[in-house]
Amino acid sequence: MGTSLTPSRGTGADDTLDVRVWALPVPPPSAALDPGVLDEEERRRAAAFVRDEDRHLYGFAHIALRTVLAALTGIAPGALRFDRAPCPCCDGPHGRPVLRSAAAPEFSLSHTRGLVVIGVAPVPVGVDAEPLPKAGTAEELAKVLHPAERQEVEAASPQDRPAVFARLWARKEAYLKGLGTGLGRDLDADDVRGPLPGWHLTDLAVGPGHAAAVAVASPAPYEVRVHRGLPG
Repeated sequence: MGTSLTPSRGTGADDTLDVRVWALPVPPPSAALDPGVLDEEERRRAAAFVRDEDRHLYGFAHIALRTVLAALTGIAPGALRFDRAPCPCCDGPHGRPVLRSAAAPEFSLSHTRGLVVIGVAPVPVGVDAEPLPKAGTAEELAKVLHPAERQEVEAASPQDRPAVFARLWARKEAYLKGLGTGLGRDLDADDVRGPLPGWHLTDLAVGPGHAAAVAVASPAPYEVRVHRGLPG
């Protein structure tokens, strides 16, 4: 890690955004976690999971997010309060999650089997992590993608299709989360194989079995600093 956790935006023409990502393996249920930092809504959502492993994954992801944001803002993890930005599709209060604190960084959270990914930036950001699906699942779900993306999946060898599809799906979900639309935007509307207007997408190396990506609202290049552990 660097000496400072605070994301910053450069002011010169050649400066780049400081984008930070935490790629965290999910610890075993026996690991010491402090669920007391979660708010009432988070505890309610955690309790609603039927499977213990899903409850543990959700709890760890949200405790990790609070730990990261506390280190960035200086606010205690349990004192952080969240709102929702307006939805770009309907202007309803269910867009990107945001911190209530003044001058707070933008952030995004993704969790899937065995992995939690957190992205933080001074501009809107989205992250997503996906497990590699079975080949048949990849071929079936590819039908809802942009035609160019679908063609890329179909052109891959059968053994490579799960990885190709998972990479595209992670990039698409990261972009839609950054926009704040989620799946309210048509999945075939955007070709995420490269940059999109006003956005850059970057693949993240998170180990075998998963694909992950970060999308940042910036037409300029940026550095991605990847951390493998929580702030101390």
